[in-house]
Amino acid sequence: MARKSVTRSTKLGPEERAAAIASMRDRELDILVVGGGIVGTGSALDAVTRGLRTGLLEARDFASGTSSRSSKLVHGGIRYLEQLDFGLVREALIERGLLLQRIAPHLVKPVRFLYPLTKPVFERFYIGAGMLLYDAFSWSGGRPPGVPHHRHLSKRQLAKAMPGLDKDAFIGGLTYYDAQVDDARYVANLARTASFYGAHVAPRVRVEGFLKVGERVVGVQALDVESGERFEIHAKQVVNATGVWTDDTQAMVGARGGFKVRASKGVHLVVPRDRFQSKIGMILRTEKSVLFVIPWGRHWLIGTTDTDWNLDKAHPAATAADIDYLLEHVNQVLAVKLTREDVEGVYAGLRPLLAGESEQTSKLSREHLVAHSVPGLVVIAGGKWTTYRVMAKDAIDEAVAALDGRWSESVTQDIGLLGAEGYQAAWNKRARIARAFDVHRVRVEHLLNRYGVLTDEVLELIKERPELAEAVPGADDYIQAELVYAASHEGALHLEDVLARRTRISIEAWDRGVSAAPVAAALMGEVLGWDADRIQEEIENYLRRVAAERASQLEPDDAAADRVRLEAPDISTILAELPSAADAPVATAPKPGSAKSAASRTTRAPRTGRTPQAKRPAAGEGPR
Repeated sequence: MARKSVTRSTKLGPEERAAAIASMRDRELDILVVGGGIVGTGSALDAVTRGLRTGLLEARDFASGTSSRSSKLVHGGIRYLEQLDFGLVREALIERGLLLQRIAPHLVKPVRFLYPLTKPVFERFYIGAGMLLYDAFSWSGGRPPGVPHHRHLSKRQLAKAMPGLDKDAFIGGLTYYDAQVDDARYVANLARTASFYGAHVAPRVRVEGFLKVGERVVGVQALDVESGERFEIHAKQVVNATGVWTDDTQAMVGARGGFKVRASKGVHLVVPRDRFQSKIGMILRTEKSVLFVIPWGRHWLIGTTDTDWNLDKAHPAATAADIDYLLEHVNQVLAVKLTREDVEGVYAGLRPLLAGESEQTSKLSREHLVAHSVPGLVVIAGGKWTTYRVMAKDAIDEAVAALDGRWSESVTQDIGLLGAEGYQAAWNKRARIARAFDVHRVRVEHLLNRYGVLTDEVLELIKERPELAEAVPGADDYIQAELVYAASHEGALHLEDVLARRTRISIEAWDRGVSAAPVAAALMGEVLGWDADRIQEEIENYLRRVAAERASQLEPDDAAADRVRLEAPDISTILAELPSAADAPVATAPKPGSAKSAASRTTRAPRTGRTPQAKRPAAGEGPR
């Protein structure tokens, strides 16, 4: 059978993952990207759409680190204007327009914010001038910004727009628009889009070392965490897009990236939308940074903190002090104060900041840097979620410069993600779609804003099994078909992947997904071939995660919270402890041009027990 040159499939399920691993193991890649966060998946799409043979490895799940724990904003960063970082703001606003109108209109949506005023005349003039500049930058990319311009509000207009505010807190305000996104869903979609164009994409494959010829990196030593198989992947260029793990990954090759990455912890609270009345979000100044109050469906997101973090990078923990800090600051402007009992969910993420002279993480650079740290290895670090496409382009530009021959320029500014093409037409006929599939129109709107035109694939599952149209227990915003689809099409391999990232049940539900877990595990098990024991193990592992997170949020400081959070082992840690992961021989990849068969390199071993884990994974996912 002739080998397919381009995947051209919207699926990223277990079979596609296995095929991707086999292909990467068998033939040398042009580009191998390490890290399945927003920058890593963006780099894979950039590389494969230039015509390069591309692979992508992620140690855990797509967006399992920083890229799923952001403020969910696609924004220029209005606070950077005050720091005179005009280049970063302009670049981000141009990208915001691209994402809103061309690349992902089904996933990225406008959101309106209030900047409240406490002083007359001068403050209104000062902030108004900044917002005028913000609007001007948004037009500088040669296309409309996709959102309305800023507006001034009087005190009376402010009270009408935000009745939940303390009436004496502000004298008026200005409103402006940015955009928001389900960050984890976007990354999963980005990975699928890269796979659609021919990239070989594999989550739960950990890089454990680099292959070198002399001083040149020529590939990686990899471990399939799911099967325990070790193998080698050869590549002409490797891109290190591991975010807050950048220094750890660089240490594997015995080199520094020419800069150091520091982690800053940001904590967000999720509270019900009915806890205070407002039609718009809000941005507040604090003594350290800014505080956002962001509309999020039937919820508000309140964040963020900005503190140094030097503990476990995979599971940063929120403390009682973090939660109290956010509640204290938002309560200063609310008429009816929030309490801890109002908090539905809490999540903490790490920003990868390029270290500078300042000790305050809020002052460290949000710019990104690209370097060829050693021959064959490109490192990309820093930056912000919104500018991921530019970061990816710069990283692949650097890698391509070291390849033989001439390669195309980046084309990702013109490539819509899966589900984007035809989205507006699908939205306009959403009522007809609802009637055709006998699904409520609100459900169809929900699906269109998560899957775009791929909504048809989810609805086909319901057509075959009508019971999948039922709501997920404890999370009425989601239907059961979405859980099945996550396992069959979106690369989800574990229960946590679905409840924490393909959906946001773990932070949106009052019980954080406890009641949804049995139903989700059973449905995933049908797709992934789990037996009853495996289903129960997935449920118990998720429940331990929830319990550990809740307990850590009662602790007073980072050290105590980190210790409590780590009492629940990561699923990758559990799998890595099995003998096949610890003891399996290495499957050696053929050198370029070798005719050695794939069958002769298979090293999968049966799992019969568990052994102590030797080392925590170092290579994770990319920055926001």
